[in-house]
Amino acid sequence: MERLILASSSPRRKELFKLLGIPFAVIESNLEERLDEEAEPEKAIQKLAFQKAFHVAERYKDAYVIGADTAVILENRILGKPKDRRDAYYMLKSLSGKTHTVLTAVSIIHGEKHTTFSESTKVTFWPLSDDEILEYIETNEPMDKAGAYGIQHFGSLLVKKIDGDYFTVVGLPVSRLYRELKNFGFHW
Repeated sequence: MERLILASSSPRRKELFKLLGIPFAVIESNLEERLDEEAEPEKAIQKLAFQKAFHVAERYKDAYVIGADTAVILENRILGKPKDRRDAYYMLKSLSGKTHTVLTAVSIIHGEKHTTFSESTKVTFWPLSDDEILEYIETNEPMDKAGAYGIQHFGSLLVKKIDGDYFTVVGLPVSRLYRELKNFGFHW
């Protein structure tokens, strides 16, 4: 069997990766993430996913290495992880009652071959009161997530509807990744 490596420290991605039913190793890239602010959001996120995968693939030439990055995009502006509770409040306030895009880019590298793709899902929030936002921030859930929310736990209470792949919002478009790995020549 060929070796598969997930170049991510995200516990959510690890859980989603298990859905593929393929044995894999987790090796964090430890890459200092720097978003290319000159590039359009999709290209910037794809670049980060590639850099994460490449950083690990340099050390494991015979493995299939997967890197990923997720971003929340509102009005063509990327909302990253909040710096603090105040930043989380303003992000959530800006998402209140609006539809935004969650974009997850994935890069696969094996030897000299590589491919990068992205999936996007539209997410609409309910109009949120200040109390609702502050209660959510008190859970600490927003602090390590793009756009200051996670759809799979308490953040699900903020979401009115989604249009697209749920797993893209969580951080890994599992179905598309499965197909891309098959097309890429990975055998299990």
